[in-house]
Amino acid sequence: MRVDELAPAPGSTHRKKRLARGIGGKGGKTAGRGTKGQHSRGRGKVARGFEGGQMPLKQRVPKLKGFNNPFRIEYQAVNLDTINELDEAVVTPEVLSARGVLHKDVFVKVLARGQVTRKVDVSAHAVSKAAQSAIEAAGGSVTIIPLPYKVRPAANGNQFTNR
Repeated sequence: MRVDELAPAPGSTHRKKRLARGIGGKGGKTAGRGTKGQHSRGRGKVARGFEGGQMPLKQRVPKLKGFNNPFRIEYQAVNLDTINELDEAVVTPEVLSARGVLHKDVFVKVLARGQVTRKVDVSAHAVSKAAQSAIEAAGGSVTIIPLPYKVRPAANGNQFTNR
């Protein structure tokens, strides 16, 4: 057998259907596509991402980068120089709020900018190590106020939960 003797099996090939060649005979006029509608016109396709008129996914998703951590604890910073200016022996969030240092009822974190020149007892929700050592070096003490809910690592260890 030679290459020029090869041929498809009898009945396995069909002639191409000649569509839309006038209304006489099959395949004329609408050429088997029916009347009207998306598939009767042109390629019968729509743009990539088209969802039938529904707002496409690429337009429904948020536009900005990043995410909001639902477990974030936001503190308002109070520095040592601010505490030193208050002339109070005991500094608590209530005292800071009454003196107008805090804008609203928030968690307080004491930071180490400035210095404390006298003995002062500070109560706050969080304190930096440098601030704590500066307060204790001046003869004062630091008390950590527990948060109203417990923040602990989740079982998988890579997220935090407050449940």
